[in-house]
Amino acid sequence: MRVSPVDAPKVRWYRDLIVWQKAMTLAEAVYRATSQFPKEEVYGLVSQMRRAAVSIASNIAEGHARNSRGEYLQFLGHARGSLAEVETQTILATRLGLLPTDAEKQLLDGASEIGRLLNGLRDSLKRQLDSTDP
Repeated sequence: MRVSPVDAPKVRWYRDLIVWQKAMTLAEAVYRATSQFPKEEVYGLVSQMRRAAVSIASNIAEGHARNSRGEYLQFLGHARGSLAEVETQTILATRLGLLPTDAEKQLLDGASEIGRLLNGLRDSLKRQLDSTDP
């Protein structure tokens, strides 16, 4: 069942956003997947992937807490950049034999969903900005 905008729950804080919730789930999945990487990767790919994954949800939260829609859009752009990093690093980890293909699929599927949600949120904010222009 689809909820109409009138009946949709009000987003009061970033934790109410589905995209933030999904980004947190992705970060957890990245932490779990990278815990199996060899110790010599702790300061390499493990660190990079974890930082980028955490950055997605963090930028969504920080943008939501900002004072303007323009700033919010800027932070959503940062989140998109971090998402692209996680996708790239996930593919590299699989190519290097550090990540099984089923784990790669799980991470990339989650990233794809987050990308769609980020685009939808960005488009909604842009429409709101455009409607307030004189």
